[in-house]
Amino acid sequence: MKKKLLGLYVRFMNPVKNERGAQSLEWLGLAALLILIIAIISKALDTQKESIGGIISKIIDKISKMVGD
Repeated sequence: MKKKLLGLYVRFMNPVKNERGAQSLEWLGLAALLILIIAIISKALDTQKESIGGIISKIIDKISKMVGD
């Protein structure tokens, strides 16, 4: 009975100890999420008439007006 329980324990705990595969899946999920976010931002900025440089310069101008030259 003890050997059977020990065998079951080893069989069920072996996949849990395989953390390298789980870590790889986590990194893959993060990479996919990052690519999705970049694609959404790129598509949103692509449809605007202004470029990223124009948007950044407007933000800097507004911040400098708030702070006061």
